[in-house]
Amino acid sequence: MTGEALDARWLRRHPLPQHPEDTDKNSRGQVMLVGGSRMVPGGIVLTAEAAFRAGAGKVQIALPEALAIPAGFALPEAGFFPLPMTPDGEIAGPGDLAGRIGRCGCLAIGPAMASADAAGLLLDALLPVAEMPVILDAAAVGAAAGRHDRVAALGGRAILTPHLGEMAQLTGLSADEIEARRDHVARDFARRLNAVLMIKGATTLIANPEGEMMVYAGGGVGLATGGSGDVLTGVIAGLCARGLPPWQATCWGVWLHGEAGRRLAERLGPMGFLARELPGEFPSLMRGV
Repeated sequence: MTGEALDARWLRRHPLPQHPEDTDKNSRGQVMLVGGSRMVPGGIVLTAEAAFRAGAGKVQIALPEALAIPAGFALPEAGFFPLPMTPDGEIAGPGDLAGRIGRCGCLAIGPAMASADAAGLLLDALLPVAEMPVILDAAAVGAAAGRHDRVAALGGRAILTPHLGEMAQLTGLSADEIEARRDHVARDFARRLNAVLMIKGATTLIANPEGEMMVYAGGGVGLATGGSGDVLTGVIAGLCARGLPPWQATCWGVWLHGEAGRRLAERLGPMGFLARELPGEFPSLMRGV
């Protein structure tokens, strides 16, 4: 497997943005998250908390209307935009989001969504007007399978976060084909989609359209737990909103997520910690690099 190791030395060569003391919450970075479903009502809250812990000053969440008030009590720091909901608890349409996303520094679509059809409605409405980095996660990765041209039209501002199964949906290849040549597939589709693309796993690969590849050896088996991917999307979104370009934000996010897992494994044991415990590790990890 070819690629550069993602470690603290690489991160020091690509430092985080520094914000002056008089920075307000709007200029420190605004994130818009679009996702959630009745099946996973708390997943989008994990994403939002991770974005805050990564340093974003403001996080707004567009989610199925029935989830807005409970989510608001769970995370009072965030703002909420209720969206219409299908009978099975998915987002039924984008509402007026296309007119609301202009000021955000990063848009993330798909966390905690299960329906690729529902995510496809969001991509069709929001990708043509998105002028900021856009993260496609979970169901939005599957929805992107028939929308490669729309993703590529973002001009390098897209970030896709699939695990092996979602990568198979995105590419049309079998999981076995991808696993046999992960580095080649990651580079090929990063170029085709003109996007930063990762393939999550025990070893995570991150590729960009220019052919660069980073390899992160993973934070341990404890990260293979419900909600872990929602947290990863949130930390990347927060870093993008703060001003890191998509490539650097994705690499930093993968490292922070993995190292948070390592810390919790050392303190609590290799398995049994919760995804919601990961974001609390981010601030000190960022300070320590």
